[in-house]
Amino acid sequence: MGTVLAFDFGEKRIGVATGETLLGSAHPLTVIRAESNDDRFAAIGKLIAEWQPERLVVGLPTHADGTPHEMTRLAAKFGERLEKRFHLPVSFADERLTSLDAEARLRETGRNAKSAKPVLDAVAAQLILQTWFENPHAELAKPAA
Repeated sequence: MGTVLAFDFGEKRIGVATGETLLGSAHPLTVIRAESNDDRFAAIGKLIAEWQPERLVVGLPTHADGTPHEMTRLAAKFGERLEKRFHLPVSFADERLTSLDAEARLRETGRNAKSAKPVLDAVAAQLILQTWFENPHAELAKPAA
């Protein structure tokens, strides 16, 4: 029981969400925009220090049929780096269609594509974490990075 941070990994932006296992409810937190890996991991380190999570969850993108692609490998590598750097357990959750779902949810709140862009990745991370909360035993196996 405790806090969990989730990540929607992207090469340009990383969406971050937080939630409590007891409540099983996820909330968008922020979007990390950093050019270098050092800057990205420094920003993540600050979030980990602030939120003190017990676990990290990384969305694992795949094709619609579940087969891996290049971003699957990159997200797996990102999760592996998180685990090694911060010494926290990392789980992987299916993130198929989370970006499309996040866009639809933001449109429902009256945001257009341009106004939604700054928070889209954080909402996608929220959906990844909510998926994991709803079925933590169905988490994906740790992929080869």
